[in-house]
Amino acid sequence: MFAILLSSEMDPFYQNILSFPTAFFSAVLVFCVLFWLVAILGFLDISFLDIPEPDFDVSGDVDSPSTVDAVAGIILKLGLNGVPLTVIISLITLFGWFISYYTVHFFYSYVPAGIIYYLVGVFVLLVSLYLSTLLTAQLIKPLRPLFKKMEQDVEKIVLGQTAIVRTSRVDNEFGEATVDDGGAGLILKVRSSGEERYKAGDKVVLIEYYEDLNAFRVVSEEEFKGL
Repeated sequence: MFAILLSSEMDPFYQNILSFPTAFFSAVLVFCVLFWLVAILGFLDISFLDIPEPDFDVSGDVDSPSTVDAVAGIILKLGLNGVPLTVIISLITLFGWFISYYTVHFFYSYVPAGIIYYLVGVFVLLVSLYLSTLLTAQLIKPLRPLFKKMEQDVEKIVLGQTAIVRTSRVDNEFGEATVDDGGAGLILKVRSSGEERYKAGDKVVLIEYYEDLNAFRVVSEEEFKGL
């Protein structure tokens, strides 16, 4: 396999993925792959980029929305809500990479060098982002109800249960824990109260669900027994 990757036959492929604008998507795609590897190992929360839905009507007038609300409003208008933002970014990057790669592969031999090359590259980049966003919005439509139902079902089942911290830490801003459901186990976003911190392997009890954060408030098993 490595012999194939290092053979001269792969040179056109490497040239394409390192050509502008495909190089932009290639770089982001590498970061996405690294992120998912780190998230699987439990060092990052897969929903750490999620933005709460705005508390205003994005179709109406807003006097002075915050930056977060403005970004959330744009996400809603594009139909990119309802699933973790990390999933959305990964899909947009993947689709954008394919669109950009095959555009470069089939058409860039006709593009002259110089400033025109880069102007065409910027145009291809913007079109790739636009088309990949549309494709992502369509792809996540059937997934949105599944994520919502899963959140509701999980909330009913796990409140009051003991979970084991899987991330390097759990505090009031970050953390994940696993709950034994009799199968592969559930991985949930969890948050501590106040300044409490827990480390990987600690046992905590899920006592409350924060809908706006899609996370559960937890306390230590000892504290729960004393409530």
